[in-house]
Amino acid sequence: MQLSATDWRRRLESPRWRGAAAAFAGALPMLSFPQPSLWWFAYVALVPWMLLARSAPTARRAAYDGWLGGFGFMLAVHHWLLPSLHVFTFVIAALLGALWAPWGWLVRRFLGGLPSPGKVVAALFVLPSGWLMAELVRSWEGLGGPWGMLGSSQWEVEPALRLASVGGVWLLSFLIVAMNVAVAVLIAIRRSRLPALAALVATAVATSAAWVWSPRPDADGQVRIALVQPGPIHGVGGAEKRFAREEALTRQLAGQGVDLVVWGESSVGFDLADRPDLANRIAALSREVGSDIVVNVDARRSDQPGIYKSSVVVGPEGPTGDRYDKMRLVPFGEYVPFRSVLGWATSVGKAAGEDRRRGTEQVVMSVGDGLRVGPMVCFESAFPDMSRNLARNGADVLLAQSSTSTFQNSWAPEQHASLAALRAAETGRPMVHSTLTGASAVYGPSGERVGDWLGTSSSAWEVYEVPLAGGVTPYARLGEWPVYAALLILATLGATQGIRSLRIRRAAPEPHVPPARTAHGSPTHPGH
Repeated sequence: MQLSATDWRRRLESPRWRGAAAAFAGALPMLSFPQPSLWWFAYVALVPWMLLARSAPTARRAAYDGWLGGFGFMLAVHHWLLPSLHVFTFVIAALLGALWAPWGWLVRRFLGGLPSPGKVVAALFVLPSGWLMAELVRSWEGLGGPWGMLGSSQWEVEPALRLASVGGVWLLSFLIVAMNVAVAVLIAIRRSRLPALAALVATAVATSAAWVWSPRPDADGQVRIALVQPGPIHGVGGAEKRFAREEALTRQLAGQGVDLVVWGESSVGFDLADRPDLANRIAALSREVGSDIVVNVDARRSDQPGIYKSSVVVGPEGPTGDRYDKMRLVPFGEYVPFRSVLGWATSVGKAAGEDRRRGTEQVVMSVGDGLRVGPMVCFESAFPDMSRNLARNGADVLLAQSSTSTFQNSWAPEQHASLAALRAAETGRPMVHSTLTGASAVYGPSGERVGDWLGTSSSAWEVYEVPLAGGVTPYARLGEWPVYAALLILATLGATQGIRSLRIRRAAPEPHVPPARTAHGSPTHPGH
């Protein structure tokens, strides 16, 4: 049965139907991320959500539409967590979805009814700013980090990567939302189509200007970096089996003339100080291959209490002393926030039974013949500020050691690998994404793909000719300036609304109050 527009309107008057529609509309942007990777869809994916919020009968209902849309978005972006966190995935999505309630309210405030052209122009700046605030808050590692930022859907679009070098993933998110606003106006608000068309033209002009004028990385030679991906390991004694497979694969790199070998996250399951036999085996591999090897140790340390995940450099003589301890841990996967309250999550999913310990500072390591690498571990590659700091501190190559083995048959591995393209473009430094079970990938200093990915079915090694570059991108120099611009826009909006309310209150006539009368009469007219 085909429903008419009137039937749909009636159904949306039902809170249940409207709530389901909001959650569905909020989930749509997920199609623009890997694995579907319909990057072009991001520019219209928010339109159904905005059309729904602008039609809300009340401001409160619009905020509710924003919340439910945010719930749908967060659930879709993190759906691959369901096998691990079960019902807790819905709890997290509901809590984070509330960040979009103010955004839903803003959509109705600026696009509801028949807004004037001036209001539409304001919406083109205010609504993207409101979206960035939601992304900013949820980017805190304790809330799951910046996984699934709207701008990261453009990881394989060359003009977008050029814009990322200017304003990072934040600028991409801002422009994508602005274009969605323009499309929504073109569809629903006929009399304000001119500013919407002007916004689309202005975005095209800005993109073209960034393409022409933004500085390109200065080519500065290349290095040969090998990634070793052992693939899935099953059964008892997984750590020993994985090490043996990594050892066998690395040995095949002898004679390949590599400058560096990189293993994935948790590639070594024992503290090397406790297991000198393993340290000696890796050192022997280093001598055989002719290069340093960056491994990742996931183990209880012998020199201090607790379990750490650490990037460690091993050379021909053994560990060189260069070590980076992971700083930003995955909530529930590596620690349980407020464990005294939320510890029950370990009984319904695969939450960490013991909290990992945090490192205290980022490290730039020297490997080989003066090559400087900046390591990150796992979802740290999702944080733009971490790669920016490493580039500013002198890293020639960015490294991300990762493992998405738990989510092997989901969209997570491809989405994680795609993030490295944004980090490379933002900083003007090549980035290597090395995993245990795929997808492993390498990107050049402009975010371009170097060679082929090692997919999730691969147990192999691959050598990549990685181009190096010098210079500093505008984003690396200026940082998150789109976020500050968004904050300024929202602060200006708040100040303007406050001044307007104050003027209206002052201009309102004083209510007429009749003179008080008493039994003894008026002081000026005794007896009356």
